[in-house]
Amino acid sequence: MGDKSTYHNANSEEQAVTGSATPADLNIQSRNRHFSSAAIERRQWVGGDPYATAFFNALSLTFPKGETFFMRVLKQYRDEVPEKLRREISGFVQQEAVHSREHLFFNKQLTESGFDLSRLEKTLDTVLDHIGTMPLIKQLVATTCLEHLTAILAAELIANPNHFKDADAEQRKMWLWHASEEVEHKGVAYDTWLYATRDWSRAKRWLVKSLFMVRISLGFAKNRSKGVFDLLRQDGITGPRAWFGFLHYALVRPAPFRNTLWPWMQFLLPGFHPWNKDDRHLIQLAESEYEAAIMDKPQAPEIVAPVGDRRRGNRLRKVA
Repeated sequence: MGDKSTYHNANSEEQAVTGSATPADLNIQSRNRHFSSAAIERRQWVGGDPYATAFFNALSLTFPKGETFFMRVLKQYRDEVPEKLRREISGFVQQEAVHSREHLFFNKQLTESGFDLSRLEKTLDTVLDHIGTMPLIKQLVATTCLEHLTAILAAELIANPNHFKDADAEQRKMWLWHASEEVEHKGVAYDTWLYATRDWSRAKRWLVKSLFMVRISLGFAKNRSKGVFDLLRQDGITGPRAWFGFLHYALVRPAPFRNTLWPWMQFLLPGFHPWNKDDRHLIQLAESEYEAAIMDKPQAPEIVAPVGDRRRGNRLRKVA
């Protein structure tokens, strides 16, 4: 598949003043999809591949609490940014709330199928608790870095069909839907960071975000790999078999780590902005994969359940 991305020419210095370099015709809003009835048909639901399955299962475990953290941080800036960015933060919050809700159901299925997620949850809690003790501006740059990691992985998952080849159909739709919205709101945290640091020098802004990206990325790779090996061990895959199998998956084929290395490095370049690369075609591509299954279903209103189990009283509230 050829790369159809174009360049939006988002100017980060101008962005720091105006508040948003997201394309003007891009409307960030939640599609409020529901996948709670999408059963995991096989324990190794990603085409029978234990390594791919463990990777996505470990990743899913991070979403409910991680995205709740991102929402909390950006909401604290919403009232002080320009109007366009304020609307984009509201759309971001709506999307992340629904992502959290759906991954709670996915993770619950993992637990019910016999996976012990407690050690992964403990590691995640430790990391988020630590970041939560930092000043708000550092929580924001951490959010910006993690959102970039999520966005480049999301783009890779949509662009490379090998990732979900032969995966359970309903789960494939759920992950593609999630990935499409991560691409759609990929500039919101970065725009907020630029606006919040608009009085900083370019050198200071670059140094702080670069050091945080290196630190966050090392921790992300370490903890997600630790989670993968924990889940593989629960399937009886340990030692060299686990290491070589996962390294082959991550770096050789379909190579999510290798294929996102250059997009990761671009974050460190002067003048970087997520929308310098305009890859909105990936949103349309992902939607073409999952839309057919839901287009005949009644659409829920643009209100979403609180981040948590919908069984707790069936209460609905607006999140933005």
